[in-house]
Amino acid sequence: MASATESIEINRPVEEVYRFLADGLNNPKWRPAVIDIILVSGAGGAAGAVYRQTLKGPFGRIHGDYRVVEASPNSRIKFEVISGPARPVGLFVIEPARDGTRVRFSLNFEPKGLMRLMNGMIQRTMKGEVKNLANLKAALEGSGPRA
Repeated sequence: MASATESIEINRPVEEVYRFLADGLNNPKWRPAVIDIILVSGAGGAAGAVYRQTLKGPFGRIHGDYRVVEASPNSRIKFEVISGPARPVGLFVIEPARDGTRVRFSLNFEPKGLMRLMNGMIQRTMKGEVKNLANLKAALEGSGPRA
């Protein structure tokens, strides 16, 4: 199993952080691999919303569309990737912290068949994704995203 988890404290109110994360159209502001993204069905940020995104992949552009499966206001956002070579499940846990908001981002993927041969590459990619929380902090605190 490939998995990665990272957490960070952001000096912004819980409600603001949740709204920003729930709206997938904000992904290019803090995830450098996102080339473009659109909402294709459902209400933005709500359970059932589906986003189509194009990502920079190791061999060119790839699709990594995802569906929001849980959206608990100011608390949790769970999603599942529904297209692309790897289809992890992701979870954001958002909670009050002393100086703002703590965000924990985790990704989990169980490779099957030949995908198990790519486990190392998938693991590295997932670790890179959760480390993007530093970009999220920069975007929300006004210092701009870091590449």
